[in-house]
Amino acid sequence: MSHPVFARRRALCALGAAVVAPLALQLPSALAAPALPVVEVYKSPTCGCCGDWIKHLEANGFKVKAINVDDMGPMRARLGMPAKYGSCHTAKVGGYLVEGHVPAREIKRLLSEKPQAIGIAVPGMPIGSPGMDGPVYKGMQMPYDVVLVARDGGAKVYASYRDKR
Repeated sequence: MSHPVFARRRALCALGAAVVAPLALQLPSALAAPALPVVEVYKSPTCGCCGDWIKHLEANGFKVKAINVDDMGPMRARLGMPAKYGSCHTAKVGGYLVEGHVPAREIKRLLSEKPQAIGIAVPGMPIGSPGMDGPVYKGMQMPYDVVLVARDGGAKVYASYRDKR
């Protein structure tokens, strides 16, 4: 015959396990980061650096839907990104536009902060930016800025990239 204290302890442990076990099974999914939205990338069918930028996004957790467009100028205008911030591709994600070779971490920041803006851009095609960092450039890095494009078409620096190191 067991002691009444030990019997109560066993009963409490069993009750605790019955309550905690189902919660523990749900914990990993509760702690998982929310899924990132799909990025729609409008790009030229022949542009290799656009494909490399897409690979960068996918390596950083984004799912990408690539849409080939013969002329990016009219597409960029239709989407609402001012031409002065233009690059070789324009993307839509989470209600924002992303122009050019923007690092994935800045897109994640944009989606987290949710500023009042059209989106973000890396104008031109700076060497060393994601998608423009392939072996042909042998580690070269041009300084560049990611700009936050306001709804009035103005912009301010959102992030600066000066060196890969």
